[in-house]
Amino acid sequence: MHKVWAIFIKEWLHIRRDRLTLAMMFVLPVMQLALFGYAINMDVQHMRTIVWDQDNRQASRELIQSFTHTGYFDLVATAHSEREVTQALLKGEAWVGLIIPPDYSRQLLRNQPAEVLVLVDGSNSTVANQALNLSRSIGQLHSISVLQERMRKVLGSGASFREAVEIRPKTLFNPELKSQNFMIPGLLGVIMQLVTVMLTAFSIVREREKGTLEQLVVTPVNPAQVILGKLTPYFLIGLINMAMVIGLMVWLFGVPIAGSLPLLMLLAIFFILASLGIGLLISTLAQNQVQALQMTLLVFLPSMMLSGFIFPRESMPWLISNLGLAVPLTYFIQILRGIVLRGVGLEALWPNVIPLVMFGVVLFGVSVLRFRRSLA
Repeated sequence: MHKVWAIFIKEWLHIRRDRLTLAMMFVLPVMQLALFGYAINMDVQHMRTIVWDQDNRQASRELIQSFTHTGYFDLVATAHSEREVTQALLKGEAWVGLIIPPDYSRQLLRNQPAEVLVLVDGSNSTVANQALNLSRSIGQLHSISVLQERMRKVLGSGASFREAVEIRPKTLFNPELKSQNFMIPGLLGVIMQLVTVMLTAFSIVREREKGTLEQLVVTPVNPAQVILGKLTPYFLIGLINMAMVIGLMVWLFGVPIAGSLPLLMLLAIFFILASLGIGLLISTLAQNQVQALQMTLLVFLPSMMLSGFIFPRESMPWLISNLGLAVPLTYFIQILRGIVLRGVGLEALWPNVIPLVMFGVVLFGVSVLRFRRSLA
């Protein structure tokens, strides 16, 4: 390990003397937070909705159809308790929960307001705002429809025009619907990928251009030790950047962390390894720093667009949405928002952890093999 340590010290001294690298490490996260820490309003469609219909009569079914026929709400599951609705929202399986009381039809027959509870996942402020506004509009339109039906049955003029359906929305996890609470956790993953991929790819390609990488190969250091010694500083830089951006998120933007910070840092390790693997893979393909930059942008821009960081993947065409499943950032953003906003644990995050671990192992393994062959 003393050979690995020597390469580690060499790389660390090079980073300290490279002002551009230092600026990228510490200025880039701040710039990202300043540029992307605000809301981007979008018209969200196909919001996953779970329904607990305790009335289960024609009137309640008509109300559900009023939601689904708009094209904005997709009925993905039915529940049998309020806990099932809350758990579905907690795990991210649904964005909207519709709870219809057992006396819904009777209240309508008695010409009394029937209260319907709409639970909205506020961890995504764009979706939450859309769901709240649409649910209120649908409730008002359905009330008018019910009142019109009553008027057809009433011959006199004494019919009451009281509101027939009263929607009571309730936002979970992000009650104030602050856009920063939604954008900044996802921004952590974007910053982690950009910094680790770019620095790793540029560092190795730069040494290849100068010829110093080949000089390391002829020394009594095998390629595996070269890789480990050169990547370890950037792995530590990734962890430092993660801690720094989390601090800015909490203290500058006031975004609270609802879940476990140690769990977040632990799962971030798998994403850092995947990002280092991408950077190492780029370094084996690029012949110079210009090509490395082009390849980094080629990876970064689609990852940001397809991962759900800005645009909900459910609103994308089917093919484009499935392409996002091939992006490691997709799963890490779900982990970030799950821990920071919803406060969930590993029991709810494991469907995103397993693909992330697989990406990290495969990308890092393939990149190491290609790097070893390029040095042979």
